[in-house]
Amino acid sequence: MGVVELAGGVGGAKLAHGLAAHLGPELSVVVNTGDDLERHGLVVWPDHDTVLYTLAGLDDRERGWGLRDETWAVIDQLERLGEETWFRLGDRDIATHLLRTEQLRAGRRPTEVALDLQRRFGIGPRILPMSDEPVRTVVETDVGRLEFQEYFVRLRQTPTVRAVAFLGLEAARPTGEVEAAIRAADLVVVAPSNPIVSIGPILAVPGLRDLLLERRAAGVPIVGVSPIVAGRALKGPADRMLASLGHPVSAAGVAAIYRDLVTGFVIDAVDADLGPEIEGLGLRVLATDTIMTDDAARARLGGAVLDFGRALATGPAR
Repeated sequence: MGVVELAGGVGGAKLAHGLAAHLGPELSVVVNTGDDLERHGLVVWPDHDTVLYTLAGLDDRERGWGLRDETWAVIDQLERLGEETWFRLGDRDIATHLLRTEQLRAGRRPTEVALDLQRRFGIGPRILPMSDEPVRTVVETDVGRLEFQEYFVRLRQTPTVRAVAFLGLEAARPTGEVEAAIRAADLVVVAPSNPIVSIGPILAVPGLRDLLLERRAAGVPIVGVSPIVAGRALKGPADRMLASLGHPVSAAGVAAIYRDLVTGFVIDAVDADLGPEIEGLGLRVLATDTIMTDDAARARLGGAVLDFGRALATGPAR
């Protein structure tokens, strides 16, 4: 069963890990690149690397980002030298960024660099940047326009977001690898990631949404998984962002954002009473335990999503 997951952030990485437990190399993860940035002369891909380290079993689960058992000598020395270090890079993490930056400056496409890094980390699933052209997320807030990482890391998501824009879209296109993966997929999964700034940039890449709708029309199920449980985001500012942008802060509110794209929607069991409302949008609904506390829980949710996708392809969901 070939599966494509659209993902960004920790929720997307956790579900990718759960799906990979069942699929191995049959999984392709299309990752958001709107969060990417350059720090201290190095090209940093936060969402890609979160998925990379998670699939490699090297992620720091306490912090929720970076490598486990990391050290900080380089960034601490930069701070002593008077550099801004609000975006902290660990010593072993820097090795990833050094290798990536060297290859990009040598003229390799971002997708080629991503696939090479995955090979070096020994990962079976493919992690594919949503586009080889740069797209950057900016947010309009009460304190002005901010690059995404300034809002997310430096200001710790405290400003209220009033609008979101993706710069560079006019030149962006899905890569050949992304197109091929989606065209070959038996199931597309929209991860429990922030629908505005993690999934939003992916779907905004010109041509990508149309490709997904084409596959949906051909009978390929597209399943979304809610990042909102009992009216709150499990991690990050998705709940606050939904509220400030005028969306209901609920699993049903997220389902409404995806209603023209997905055919099925997975919600947590505590939100089962929202099932009829979501079904009223024309979607099939699965209520199950979506909290991914450990490897077993990740695999369990991954299996439930796959079973739901198969049911959507063959008949009514159980």
